[in-house]
Amino acid sequence: METDLIKTGFFKREERIKNPGDFKKLFKEGKKVSIQGAKLFYLENNLNINRVGFPLIRGYGNAVSRNLCKRYSREVYRLFKSHLNTGYDILILIYPGNDSFSTRCEQIRLLFKKAGLIKDEKFIN
Repeated sequence: METDLIKTGFFKREERIKNPGDFKKLFKEGKKVSIQGAKLFYLENNLNINRVGFPLIRGYGNAVSRNLCKRYSREVYRLFKSHLNTGYDILILIYPGNDSFSTRCEQIRLLFKKAGLIKDEKFIN
């Protein structure tokens, strides 16, 4: 996977969804796309940035495995965010299973592709 690290920058605080009400609204009203091992919920937010959250299902292993899962997911999103359309709230829900960085990259890329959030045609393949 190639990416321009200058464009991706950092995962800023205003790009995170922290309010429990926002999580509930996305789960209830958001559009849903799923593949084996992951789901993506998204909804337009009328901002010029994407906001993202990484909830986990109940019973997702111990604290170490939960933190590793979120760390992988945040890093993959950080690498992909320059290739995405802006103006969306996004939740990436990961189920327990094969936790590796390459697996997470492929899962999240497929989710964004199915949702139609990728703006670079060359990045889809």
